[in-house]
Amino acid sequence: MAHSKNRATDGKITYPPGVKEISDKISKEEMVRRLKMVVKTFMDMDQDSEEEKELYLNLALHLASDFFLKHPDKDVRLLVACCLADIFRIYAPEAPYTSPDKLKDIFMFITRQLKGLEDTKSAQFNRYFYLLENIAWVKSYNICFELEDSNEIFTQLYRTLFQVINNGHNQKVHMHMVDLMSSIVCEGDSVSQELLDTVLVNLVPAHKNLNKQAYDLAKALLKRTAQAIEPYITNFFNQVLMLGKTSVSDLSEHVFDLILELYNIDSHLLLSVLPQLEFKLKSNDNDERLQVVKLLAKMFGAKDSELASQNKPLWQCYLGRFNDIHVPVRLECVKFASHCLMNHPDLAKDLTEYLKVRSHDPEEAIRHDVIVSIVTASKKDLSLVNDHLLNFVKERTLDKRWRVRKEAMMGLAQIYKKYTLQAEAGKEAAKQISWIKDKLLHIYYQNSIDDRLLVERIFAQYLVPHNLETTERMKCLYYLYATLDGNAVKALNEMWKCQNIKSCYPGKTQDFVKKLAQVLEEDEKIRKQLETLVSPSCSCKQAEVCVVSTVSLHLDSACSYRHRIHQSFISFFSALIKQVNKSIEGTADDEDEGVPTEQAIRAGLELLKVLSFTHPVSFHSAETFESLLGCLKMDDEKVAEAALQIFKNTGNKLEESFPHIKSVLLPVLQHKAKKGSPRQAKYAIHCIHAMFSNRDTHFAQIFEPLHKSVDTDNMEQLITPLTTLGHLAMLAPEQFAAPLKSLVANFIVKDLLMNDRIPGKKTTKLWVPDDEVSPETLAKIQGLKLMVRWLLGVKNNQSKSGNSTLRMLTAILSSDGDLTEQGKIGKPDMSRLRLAAGCAILRLSQEPCYHEIITLEQYQLCALVINDECYQVRQAFAQKLHKGLCRLRLPLEYLAVFTLCAKDPVKERRAHARQCLVKNINLRREYLKQHAAVSEKLISLLPEYVVPYAIHLLVHDPDYVKVQDIEQLKDIKEALWFVLEILMAKNENNSHAFIRKMVENIKQTKDGQCPDDPKMNEKLYTVCDVAMNIVISKSTTYSLESPKDPVLPARYFTQPDKNFSNTKNYLPPEMKSFFTPGKPKAANVLGAVNKPLSATGKLQTKLSRMETISNASSNSNPSSPGRSKGRLESADVDHSENEDISMKSPSETEKPSRGRKRGAAANQDDKGQESKPKRGRKKAANTSTDDAEDQWGEDGSMAEASMETEDEQNSPPKRGRRGRPPKSAASKDETPSKGRRGRRKTAPPADEENEEETGSKKLFVLSVGCRCFIAVFYF
Repeated sequence: MAHSKNRATDGKITYPPGVKEISDKISKEEMVRRLKMVVKTFMDMDQDSEEEKELYLNLALHLASDFFLKHPDKDVRLLVACCLADIFRIYAPEAPYTSPDKLKDIFMFITRQLKGLEDTKSAQFNRYFYLLENIAWVKSYNICFELEDSNEIFTQLYRTLFQVINNGHNQKVHMHMVDLMSSIVCEGDSVSQELLDTVLVNLVPAHKNLNKQAYDLAKALLKRTAQAIEPYITNFFNQVLMLGKTSVSDLSEHVFDLILELYNIDSHLLLSVLPQLEFKLKSNDNDERLQVVKLLAKMFGAKDSELASQNKPLWQCYLGRFNDIHVPVRLECVKFASHCLMNHPDLAKDLTEYLKVRSHDPEEAIRHDVIVSIVTASKKDLSLVNDHLLNFVKERTLDKRWRVRKEAMMGLAQIYKKYTLQAEAGKEAAKQISWIKDKLLHIYYQNSIDDRLLVERIFAQYLVPHNLETTERMKCLYYLYATLDGNAVKALNEMWKCQNIKSCYPGKTQDFVKKLAQVLEEDEKIRKQLETLVSPSCSCKQAEVCVVSTVSLHLDSACSYRHRIHQSFISFFSALIKQVNKSIEGTADDEDEGVPTEQAIRAGLELLKVLSFTHPVSFHSAETFESLLGCLKMDDEKVAEAALQIFKNTGNKLEESFPHIKSVLLPVLQHKAKKGSPRQAKYAIHCIHAMFSNRDTHFAQIFEPLHKSVDTDNMEQLITPLTTLGHLAMLAPEQFAAPLKSLVANFIVKDLLMNDRIPGKKTTKLWVPDDEVSPETLAKIQGLKLMVRWLLGVKNNQSKSGNSTLRMLTAILSSDGDLTEQGKIGKPDMSRLRLAAGCAILRLSQEPCYHEIITLEQYQLCALVINDECYQVRQAFAQKLHKGLCRLRLPLEYLAVFTLCAKDPVKERRAHARQCLVKNINLRREYLKQHAAVSEKLISLLPEYVVPYAIHLLVHDPDYVKVQDIEQLKDIKEALWFVLEILMAKNENNSHAFIRKMVENIKQTKDGQCPDDPKMNEKLYTVCDVAMNIVISKSTTYSLESPKDPVLPARYFTQPDKNFSNTKNYLPPEMKSFFTPGKPKAANVLGAVNKPLSATGKLQTKLSRMETISNASSNSNPSSPGRSKGRLESADVDHSENEDISMKSPSETEKPSRGRKRGAAANQDDKGQESKPKRGRKKAANTSTDDAEDQWGEDGSMAEASMETEDEQNSPPKRGRRGRPPKSAASKDETPSKGRRGRRKTAPPADEENEEETGSKKLFVLSVGCRCFIAVFYF
């Protein structure tokens, strides 16, 4: 080597053989030719050629001169670079160049030549590739480690390679580049931040999208050098994340993008960085937390990511961000959930609780995205989500925001269609989501028109898709209807009813119709499309095309409703009936659809029955009627009932159009009327009435044999005849006037109702299922109904039959349902009879001629049925009451009955009563808005007029005994607030002042029922003060002028005395603290967003919702979705409160059914006297019933006078139970004006015992006489 240096010092350059001197004196072409020869020489040399190395040392030094390094010709520079690369290979490990500056110039020169790799189509590309291959294989750049400017050299090399790499390069080019760069990282002492930035910048999304090959090169480099480069990456992130030194790199702003890319490349690169992210998740900077959450969402949600299992502390910390205070952070977490559920089902359990909380988030967007996340995962694979997650979607269908509700409903509909109709995941998946169809239809009972329209759209697109073929679609509808729950069936029926009867469009409907008429007049094409649309032969597909094209082009104002296609079912009935026939014949695949055949047939007939109401003309075909005839002959009672109802609804032209069917049908109807079930008999009679012209003859053929054959010997066979006779009495009262009157008087009253033949079962239960009720009780109930139907058919009270019937009904209520008081009837039967009597009074009250004769005492006694000790009696009575009020058939005073529910011990009953009040008040207000001309009937329609009735009813409440008793006044206050809260929710037309004025006016009157009773008037004024204090405490506008002077009901209050000014305050001072100021809460449409809208208890699924949800459907009833069931099955209710009172502990009987078990406790002064009235009752019982009958039969006028006083007694009841009046009576010489129902006025203690005993004796005599009088009257 020393000899070589001497040779180099000589300065003589030796060229390879055949190569002349290379200098600036020759042409470029010649220079290139000579350099090629030199390149060839160096290419052929190896490191062992010491002589040649020494020989060409000066040439090597010469080629590194500035003349060549800065030569303007690129070919010359390329050849020189190739020579230099070989020189480094040949002279390795020591280069012939010792000057650091020279080495820097050489390597910067070689780097610049590498740019030629960019053009893969260049003629010189192979030489550029040779250059790259040579320096990569030799690792020539490692010589620069010792140079001070090595970082600049390496950085420039990296930049060059990342710039030139492109999709034209093959794998070898890529590999050599990676080899060259990785040797610098792995074998160097350090990696500068600048060099690291050169690599990392290619991972930034913007650069990544511009040059995918550079990204792949950087990715390969990082994978190759992961272990060596990891400390420098960690240091970089530590500087930026922990120390906040963003100036260390221009990539500081892309730090989270880089972390994601590095994690995807090799997670080991971030082993020390991930703990820093946990720290950043807890940063006080909202934006910083948001960026970290976005980053980790992608890292945790990546398909093959194992980060959650590998770094559980970080995963738990991330889950905590679901509860972050910053809305965008929570929103980002929720959006991540769908990817996580789809890619990592094992994490669903961890996410469930957090998604539950977020589904109740105050922010609408977050609740919306929770739904989107769950539904997205569900549509990909139902197994990815658990039932809890689907329930979150279910809850949000009741969200207060339309956008969230819509997303939840549409999501559930799409899931249902995919896994049930299309059966993409088998029967198990379909079974898992079978509840969806019911839930979606339940929503039809919401107030919002948007909800209803969306349910209709969902039904037509997802539940029974309109684009299916007719046969398939009817099959889909058939089995859908067969598997719906009761409330969903009612909702679907309601939907069809609304579609068929009334328009559901909000506002400006007339404007739309006018615009349509104008368009039809001007546009012939649209006119033809509409003709096609209304044609009976129009298919669903044709209807959809017509509606969408017409509405979207010409009715922009209504375009949002274009999916609500009101389709004709005419073309479908044939297919639907064929499907029912298949089930009847046993050829349908009912079992495969998961529906028992009997259930399918029953549901199919029910479906046809509903459609017969909305589309009766569509049933007019021989095939349809023949199929229905076949159903009548089936053993299933429900099937036959449905078939009869279909005949009733659709057979008005059967007699003239299908005489052959009439001849077969009539005997069947007559047989059903005589021998069928009670319901079949009812519908058979109505069928004859609706279908046949000579109905009088047919009625006579049925009436005569039944009238003559009624007998109490076989009670089971008596029920159907009584039902048939009852409906005949209602439909043809004049035709059978004389025999009906005789039947009622001689058989129903005297023989059936006045006798107890079979002792009832001894049980502590107050209610039993229908099939356990004794036949005798069922016959008595039908007897009561027969009497009521007869009166409803007659519709006049000329014979005073109405008065007598009402007295008998109230006698049943007075005697707890045991009219004869012989103790033979069981408690469940007594409950049934009380319910029948209460409902009968309600039914009669709907006829004006009978409402006028109902006394206040009878009205109050009927009202107390809503506080009956039996839960099912209260439930059924409330439903009948609500139904009559919703139809505007019952007078307004019956709305006040719901105030008595304020202290019902069962929360669901109170909630139901409140909902009934809300519904009826809203209904009346809406009616008054739409019928401005009914101002003369304002007193019977304006909801505020219920206040006088409520006050009067509470004044005569049997529980209200002591006028100044604080506890009793608190009950009064709660009852009044129960109705005033709803009335005062909206101060429409200054109604608060109107109520205040009405209460003030009442205080200036006297009780119309007992005007001369000072205590009763004091009660009236006290209750008025309670109402006044409520109004004052809850309203700020009560002092304004009343919009009009209230009119008080004359029956309930006397005319005000103009000379009397009642300004006295009757409330005890202690009551002031119970009137808390504050505005009344409006009845919410939907539940609070942060509370799950679930139900509790054993009743129906949505009872707890009724406290916040209002249903404005004018056709709904308490048994609608979200309300209690209409059936009184023991399995549907909680019987705990119906057990015998003696079986309960004192703590359980402290707050029983409102008043029934509290009366004795309320009147503590009477505790020691309770046994004596019972003894008095026993003594009176010794009087024979026959003697009493003879006595009262001889003097009818005396009996009638006694009857008038019976309901007006006011002595304390023996048992402190609400719902029935006391059984004691006033003395014979007590004037009627002093008599009153309920408790007697408190007497001095010394006289209490004798007065009570005497009252008990008189009550028994009076009650026996009353029943005898009823019997005599009908005779």
